[in-house]
Amino acid sequence: MLFKGKLSIQLLLFGVLFCLTTTVKAQSTMDLRINEVLVMNQANYIDDFGQHSPWIEFFNSAYNTVDMGGLYLTNDLEKPTMYQIAKGDPTTKIAPQNYLVFWGDDHSTRGIRHLNFDLSSSKLVALFDANGRTLIDVVKLDQTHRTDTTYGRITDGGSEWGFLDKSTPGANNNTKTVITSAEKFGMVDPSGLGMAVIAMSVVFSALALLYVFFKNVAKLYTIDYRRLSARKQVVASEKPADGSGEHTGEVNAAIAMALHLYRNQLHDHENTVLTIRKVSRTYSPWSSKIYGVLNNSR
Repeated sequence: MLFKGKLSIQLLLFGVLFCLTTTVKAQSTMDLRINEVLVMNQANYIDDFGQHSPWIEFFNSAYNTVDMGGLYLTNDLEKPTMYQIAKGDPTTKIAPQNYLVFWGDDHSTRGIRHLNFDLSSSKLVALFDANGRTLIDVVKLDQTHRTDTTYGRITDGGSEWGFLDKSTPGANNNTKTVITSAEKFGMVDPSGLGMAVIAMSVVFSALALLYVFFKNVAKLYTIDYRRLSARKQVVASEKPADGSGEHTGEVNAAIAMALHLYRNQLHDHENTVLTIRKVSRTYSPWSSKIYGVLNNSR
């Protein structure tokens, strides 16, 4: 029974881990975003052949590496499997919070990251999952594009789109200086006194919580030990002092053996035989007075 219980728990844990792994994989694929697009490239980013080609930047918003191998890119939603990204190539893997650029130059023979459609004559670009049906992301290109000016998300992975002041292929779209939370707090508390008070408050609060926790745990264990000791004392007081209480197993066995011998071996098995012998006297000896006279010899 215990083995079956352990086996059931192991199977349950395996199923949970399998579901979590599948969910993480699916979420990682769906976390890919078309992040930046350059349609008219004359003096901008060049490809590995030295050509100024249109390009698309993808952003991995997940916190684990995502492989784009097996996914589909298209400029026509009616043909979702127009270009499949080859599998098994390390260049298609995107590190967490990182970027990957593809070239929309209609020269797929130049490499995996060169597409089989021209981005400059496309109305949209879409990314489909490996099943060829699930749409991951799409961006319409019906705006009036400017030469060497990229159209992308204002912040990486964000929902707001616009023409960017600077082209940032393989880099953060937001090129402005970002003030961190620590810097903001430093401006509010330049002396550090507030930080010291907060740190001490956190430490003392944690110590107080630990004190309350361990105190209550000690009370629980003390109550259990007291009850156990009281039960032992009650059981000891109920036992008779003369030893006439409950018999041990040896005594019970001896009594049972004695009863068995008494009923089966210590009694002779006799046959009941009634013997009738005829009396030679004609009179009844029961009425003879001679038998009633006592022989009192002197």
